[in-house]
Amino acid sequence: MHHAAYIFDAYGTLFDVHAAVRRHAAGIGPEGQALSEIWRAKQLEYSWTRSMMGAYLDFWELTVQALDFAFDKVPSADRSLRADLLDAYWKLDCYPEVPAVLKALKADGARLAILSNGSPAMLEAAAKSAGLDIVLDDIFSVDAIGRFKTDPAVYDLVTTAWRLYPDAVSFQSSNRWDVAGATKFGFRTVWINRTDQPDEYRDYPPGLILPSLNGILKAS
Repeated sequence: MHHAAYIFDAYGTLFDVHAAVRRHAAGIGPEGQALSEIWRAKQLEYSWTRSMMGAYLDFWELTVQALDFAFDKVPSADRSLRADLLDAYWKLDCYPEVPAVLKALKADGARLAILSNGSPAMLEAAAKSAGLDIVLDDIFSVDAIGRFKTDPAVYDLVTTAWRLYPDAVSFQSSNRWDVAGATKFGFRTVWINRTDQPDEYRDYPPGLILPSLNGILKAS
C-alpha cells in the first residue's frame, strides 16, 4: 500500500548511534562498545525521565550529560576523546541502504521527513553530513513542543503540519517503544529491527517488521 508520507525516526533508524564511538575505537580502549551502549541508554533514559517530570531539556544537552555518565561508568575509556566523540555525533554515519531507499521513495512521489527527539541543529547537521537533506521535505524536532517521544503531541507534529490523517503516514523506527507510541497514535508503523530484538509492547504491534529499510520499497 502506497502512503502519502514516509516519516523516519533518526537515531538508530537512519543514523548509526554507535558510529561516533566506532570512529574513535582505537583511542578509547577495549571497553568502547560498553561506553557506546551506556551513552545511548542514558540518552534515552534522560529523555523519558524529563518528559515525565515536565522538565524539558534540549536533546543535545542530554547527549552531553549521557556521555559524561558513560565515562564515569567506564573509567578505563580515554576521557580525552570526549570532545571528539561529541563532534562525531553531529556527523553520524547513516546505514548503507538509507540513501537509496529514500531516493526511491522520493522518486515514487512520496513526501519524506524525519521525526526525532533530536534538536533541530543536530538533525540538520546529521542529514546534511549524510547527504539526506536533498531528499527530505521536512525535519520535525520535538524541540517545537518541548516534549519527547512517546508523547502523542510529538506524532501530531506531522499530521498537523502536513494536514494528514494518521493512517496516511508510514512511520519507520528502530526503537520498539517509539513504534508502540506511533501505533497508538494511528500511524501505520514499521519496526526496523536491526539487531533482532525480541518483540515487546505486544498490545501495540507494528504493521510490519523488517531487518533494514530495504523492505520498505516492496511493502509500499
